[in-house]
Amino acid sequence: MNLENLSKYKKLGLSLVFDAIGMLTIFDIIWAPASGYLMSKMYKGTKGKVAGVISFIEEIIPGFDVIPTFTIMWLLTYVFQKEEETILEV
Repeated sequence: MNLENLSKYKKLGLSLVFDAIGMLTIFDIIWAPASGYLMSKMYKGTKGKVAGVISFIEEIIPGFDVIPTFTIMWLLTYVFQKEEETILEV
């Protein structure tokens, strides 16, 4: 499954599932690298790599599991994203 090419609503669904797994699991040592990898595969480029590192750190530190990193990244990508202005030269 190529996570980068999913529709934005499928990514939202996966984000909610991945955040729930992160909040419920007591196996952070296993889930932390998996969440970092999944985050970097869901969002391409530098943004995805940075989000993957943040997701890994958030999951590996005890007590930070309640932060919905995947959902926050989805919001930043699809809701709060700046629309680039198109400038036409005449």
